[in-house]
Amino acid sequence: MSMNLLLAGFGGQGILFTGKVVAYAGMLDGKEISWLPSYGPEMRGGTANCSVCVSDSSIGSPLVTEPDVLIAMNLPSLEKFENAVVPNGLIIVDSSIVDEKVKRKDVRSIYLPATRLASDNGLKGMANMVMAGRLYKETKFCSESAFNEGIKKSIPARKQDLMEKNITAVKIGMENSD
Repeated sequence: MSMNLLLAGFGGQGILFTGKVVAYAGMLDGKEISWLPSYGPEMRGGTANCSVCVSDSSIGSPLVTEPDVLIAMNLPSLEKFENAVVPNGLIIVDSSIVDEKVKRKDVRSIYLPATRLASDNGLKGMANMVMAGRLYKETKFCSESAFNEGIKKSIPARKQDLMEKNITAVKIGMENSD
């Protein structure tokens, strides 16, 4: 099993946090992992992306230039990274924010209105975890227990009150179909 994931969006959308959850979940499941954040100097509102590799074998480079999976949480990210996805790869788009469709026909595309789903369920600001839930549903990159533990491990002590909301957001992403 090997998954090269690229998460991309604006700073403040939880891109790096989501990558950390995926990395911890893979690690807790005994996989080899790498997590490489990248963001512009302006942080909130600027660009943010995160490369995550989860593999049963050694990882040669933490940089994901040809992702198996792309999570695009805004239009600039979809436009920038769509062509980098490997043939037969997966692109998950937050269709609440991105009104364009994936142009490529050699990849699988999922349009999930994550921002709207989060907002409609009282989880404003948790579209990233809705997307994480869909990622898990589609890839099963680790066991469900490791995924839940990855969420718990990623939330800092001062934000433990957000644990249940994060888990709820993930469930919404897993249960929603496009």
